[in-house]
Amino acid sequence: MLNENVMKLLNASMWDLATCADGEPNVVPVAFKSVTEDGKLAVGDVFLETTLKNIQANGGKISISVYDPQNLEGYQIKGTAQYVTEGKIVDTFKAMVEQMFNGAATAKGALIITPEKVIVTTPGAENKKVL
Repeated sequence: MLNENVMKLLNASMWDLATCADGEPNVVPVAFKSVTEDGKLAVGDVFLETTLKNIQANGGKISISVYDPQNLEGYQIKGTAQYVTEGKIVDTFKAMVEQMFNGAATAKGALIITPEKVIVTTPGAENKKVL
């Protein structure tokens, strides 16, 4: 599902997370993120208050947009998120955030997202193709 091109872009670019609950959409950029060895997507929770409320209300449904502004290659990844507050991934995000903010902020947990569908958003013949 996450082919080489998708993985390369996920590792190189920031992500935009989109959630919705009660008819109110929400989208946020995230910089504290990674792809796990088993192909899940992890996002450090520093300021995800509305996102967390939305996934709690909507059964964990989430969408991620990732793209390269230079060549417009992009993908939308739809999936289901679970929130965790301990473990290796959370420890890693805590260290990253504390280092970046010189101890003034920390990660409270992490979203672990299981991809269910990958859609090409790159302009051209492949646009809207499901991988």
